[in-house]
Amino acid sequence: MAGIAGIAQAGRGKDVGRMLDAIAHRGGAGRDVFQTGGVTMGAVWPSGQTDSLSVAEAMVQDRAGSGRLARAVGRHDRLTLERDGAGVAPLYYGRTSEGVLCFASEVKALLSLTRQVMALPPGGRYDGIAPPGSERPSPGPELDAPPELLAAELRGRLESAVIRSLSDTQAGVWLSGGLDSSAIATLARRHTAALHTFAVGLPGAPDLAAARRAAEYLGTRHHELTASLDEVVRELPAVIFHLESFDALLVRSSVLNFLAGKAASSHVPAVLSGEGGDELFAGYEYLKGLPAERLGAELLDITARLHNTALQRVDRCSQAHGVLAYVPFLDPQVLEYALRIPTRWKLHEGIEKWILRQAVRDDLPEPLRNRRKAKFWEGAGIGDLLAQRAEVCISDAQFQRERVLANGWKLHSKEELMYYRIFREHFGDLPTLDWMGRTKRVSGSPGGAS
Repeated sequence: MAGIAGIAQAGRGKDVGRMLDAIAHRGGAGRDVFQTGGVTMGAVWPSGQTDSLSVAEAMVQDRAGSGRLARAVGRHDRLTLERDGAGVAPLYYGRTSEGVLCFASEVKALLSLTRQVMALPPGGRYDGIAPPGSERPSPGPELDAPPELLAAELRGRLESAVIRSLSDTQAGVWLSGGLDSSAIATLARRHTAALHTFAVGLPGAPDLAAARRAAEYLGTRHHELTASLDEVVRELPAVIFHLESFDALLVRSSVLNFLAGKAASSHVPAVLSGEGGDELFAGYEYLKGLPAERLGAELLDITARLHNTALQRVDRCSQAHGVLAYVPFLDPQVLEYALRIPTRWKLHEGIEKWILRQAVRDDLPEPLRNRRKAKFWEGAGIGDLLAQRAEVCISDAQFQRERVLANGWKLHSKEELMYYRIFREHFGDLPTLDWMGRTKRVSGSPGGAS
């Protein structure tokens, strides 16, 4: 995905250039800054995304897949910001000390101009005057068809979404060996000359063995990276800088994903991720304890939360290394259809993601199709190791003294304080953190796609 930035004022080329410097990692193939009327804006972009900038149309955009983008348009001396309904592409905005609207793909690009940063909500449109709206994912009429027909249509839509994500003869998949990433990999394998898969974990991590089995079955060019806990800890400053978050569960699930992005950058221009599968098809263990009548609303809620948690992880862990990342499960045609599938076929007879398992039953063998869900940091071997490290580094007294932030937030754990200290070194004490998502804290709840 590209990096975009701008200021709703003429003659701000140097400032926009500095903003692009802060997010230069988002594109090494091209860069430009231009002025249209009273608006100055620019973009950096990777190879294959030269449409990220259009002087003729006075537009810069960050494309995150078919129908998924963040865009800024300058017309008639007015700047208008837009973001896709799922929030796959990031977009933040604020105002300079003179009150001028500015925007960027990442928070760090705005901090030289303003400390009051806001996130444009998914589906939001903002022209600097009317408050930005929001468009949460919403289901259409529930589908009334036999499950075998629902599964066949779902598979077809998912394969089409995978094809739309493939723009090169070689592509990659972040592979954990779980259902979601294995489903994406098997569909991608049919349409690439060479499919690379990437798995990262601590020694003995369950995901490493599962990903290896999946890669052998699919015949991919598999890349396996084993990291030590000390290596993981050394990466934390870089991870938190790019992630722009100190949420404990998000950082914990991002650190090995960050290493997977680094590994992918040596082999492919783009990777596909299985993010969104658990939220759409009821993949989390805690969902089994909900009354049936509440399941649909809960799935909508956790899907709507993806934009500044798990999707932020996918975006930053790939873009930090100049790699594009696509999420076929959140392709508009897949998302629209998945939301209409009755929940009784998603969590069926105690089996999570039942309809997705049926959709790929002819593509994956039973052990891959029915592997039990594991949160990313658990499957990758992180577990509570970082929390244990924080217990050693931070005393009870320090935690009580530092756990309440300037904006009133309370840190949940010593692990989160360990991450916040690193965050503060990068970004200082920000007066508002409303743009930052925090993982929903439910036992067995979201924390990484399988």
